[in-house]
Amino acid sequence: MHAKHRGHEAMHAEMVLILIATLVVAQLLLVQWKQRHPRSYNMVTLFQMWVVPLYFTVKLYWWRFLVIWVLFSAVTAFVTFRATRKPLVQTTPRLVYKWFLLIYKISYATGIVGYMAVMFTLFGLNLLFRIKPEDAMDFGISLLFYGLYYGVLERDFAEMCADYMASTIGFYSASGMPTKHLSDSVCAVCGQQIFVDVNEEGIIENTYRLSCNHVFHEFCIRGWCIVGKKQTCPYCKEKVDLKRMFSNPWERPHVMYGQLLDWLRYLVAWQPVIIGLVQGINYILGLE
Repeated sequence: MHAKHRGHEAMHAEMVLILIATLVVAQLLLVQWKQRHPRSYNMVTLFQMWVVPLYFTVKLYWWRFLVIWVLFSAVTAFVTFRATRKPLVQTTPRLVYKWFLLIYKISYATGIVGYMAVMFTLFGLNLLFRIKPEDAMDFGISLLFYGLYYGVLERDFAEMCADYMASTIGFYSASGMPTKHLSDSVCAVCGQQIFVDVNEEGIIENTYRLSCNHVFHEFCIRGWCIVGKKQTCPYCKEKVDLKRMFSNPWERPHVMYGQLLDWLRYLVAWQPVIIGLVQGINYILGLE
């Protein structure tokens, strides 16, 4: 290999410069696209997050991942279909948040177990259980990948569904004023009564008051902020202080985990595209 590449130092330096320049330019373009047209950016990113791993799965014969991907896609497609119907059934918001919150918790737990397995392997603790290092590392990396991938994917689908449902109910719009006035007795996330009288049908649940004095079902506002990636009031769009909302120290890691998933979205969705673009430039210029 060294003999084959001897004397190609200038070519390799040129390839490295092309890679760095492409990464910088692509990052600037993606940031501008996200700021100017966030809706189209999120839709394209979500499509790539959903399809790109499928290509490698079929190519490399990862059947276990393919089966899980098909099951997740089938249920998520049904939930998304329910979330985009008009008029919106009253039970749909809670169905959507329950499904994505379940996937969120499973992906969070899977990622933690995968990370611990990797760290145990690095410290040699796998030998205590007579497990080969390569087997333990493969197990940990696989779980870490499953947790991070489905964690990113479900948050993107949840955000899209949250926008559709909130806009349909009318107390929230992504841009502009709400189409309906919010009563003090109505939750702006699910559109149902906050307090239920005797002999009246409705949801009996703890409530939460934001700093803007708007009151919501606790489950609804948690789904809105953590699962739906919204950090503003569903009605007046005032900034939500997540640290104050989740004062329990055991809940704060969920917020940090959500931020980690947002950072990894670029790596999964756009990095293969950028690498493919770099390979195309090198091919056109005759660089090997």
